[in-house]
Amino acid sequence: MANTPQAKKRIRRNGRRTEVNRNRLSRVRSFIKAVESAVEAGDKKVANEALTAMQPELDRGVAKGVMNRNMASRKLSRLNKKVAAL
Repeated sequence: MANTPQAKKRIRRNGRRTEVNRNRLSRVRSFIKAVESAVEAGDKKVANEALTAMQPELDRGVAKGVMNRNMASRKLSRLNKKVAAL
């Protein structure tokens, strides 16, 4: 249990930040799933639109520190390949 006022504040802050980061990561994953489902369906137009909508979300996730830069780059590259192959 936290004893100092600073430690108590940290606990409160960590809870709020965790919630915000969880929402950000969930949002990015939703955009990724939209691209993947369009690729599975074989719809190139929808997949391209979803991919262009996903790119800034992925970059925002990296900028906010929710996800690793290399992981985001790898995801983007692989999804680009899948969409191009349609």
